[in-house]
Amino acid sequence: MSRLSSKTLLASALILLSAALFALNLGGYLGSAREVILRPLVGAQQWVSDRYYAARGILTAPRDVSVLQTRVEELEAQNAALEDQIIALQEQAAEAEILRALLNFARTSPESRYLATSVIGLDPSPFVRSISIGAGSDRGLAYGMPVVSETGLVGRIVEVNATFSRVQLITDPQSAVNVRLQDSRAEGLVVAQANSELQVDLISHEAQVSPGELVLTSGLGGLFPPDIPVGHIVSVRSRDFELFQQAVLDPAVNFEELEIVLIITNFRPVQAVPAP
Repeated sequence: MSRLSSKTLLASALILLSAALFALNLGGYLGSAREVILRPLVGAQQWVSDRYYAARGILTAPRDVSVLQTRVEELEAQNAALEDQIIALQEQAAEAEILRALLNFARTSPESRYLATSVIGLDPSPFVRSISIGAGSDRGLAYGMPVVSETGLVGRIVEVNATFSRVQLITDPQSAVNVRLQDSRAEGLVVAQANSELQVDLISHEAQVSPGELVLTSGLGGLFPPDIPVGHIVSVRSRDFELFQQAVLDPAVNFEELEIVLIITNFRPVQAVPAP
C-alpha cells in the first residue's frame, strides 16, 4: 500500500508541476528561461545538420558526377541529331527552291516536256567538259536531247546508259551552238575556247551589238530548240579586215553549281548521230 501511495503522490506532483509550468508559460514568465535552454540545443542541432549534409555530399558526389556526365552525353547526342535534322531541312529547302525555279522555267515553254534529274558527277578532264546525270535510257533519255537549268542552256546528251547519261556542256571546246542576239537580231555561233571562255563568232559587221545584250538559241542547225537563254554579251570586237565581228559571252548558267537539270525529252535533234 505504501508503494502505491508513493506512485500516486509522484504522479500528482508531476501533474501539478506541469500545470504550473503551463500556467507560467501562458503568463510569459518562462520566455527568458526557454531562450537560455533552447539556444545551445539549436546550435548543437545546426552543427549536427551541417556535418550530416557535408558527409552526404562527399558520399554521393561520385554518383552525382556520373549522373551529370550521362546527362551531358544524352544532351550532346540530342544536339547532334538536331543539327543533322537542320542540315537535312536546309538541303530540302535548297532543293525545293531549285525545283521551283526549274518549274518556272518549264512554264515558259509549255510545248516542251521535261525530265528533272540530279547531277551526279563532273568530268575531271581539263580537255572534256561534261557532267553525269542520274537518268538514262530506262527513263526514256536519248542521245542529243538538250539539257537546261533554271537559268539557261547547259548542253546536250552525248552518251546514254541504262541508269545515267553524260552531258556535253556548252563550255566544251567541241560544242557549238547557233544563237540569235535578242536586240540586234544578229545570228552567230557560240564556241568555247581552251580556257572555257565562251565566244560568239560569225556576227555580221552590219549588226549593232551592245554589251549586256541577251543571247538565245536560234534553232538553226537542229541541235537545240529556239529561244533558250545562253548568256549575255560582255564585250564586242570588230575589225575592218575581218569578215565577222566577235563577242565574249557571259553564260547564263553557273556550271560550277549545277545540282539539278532538266532534259527536254520531246525534242529530237536533226542528225543526232554520235561522231566517230
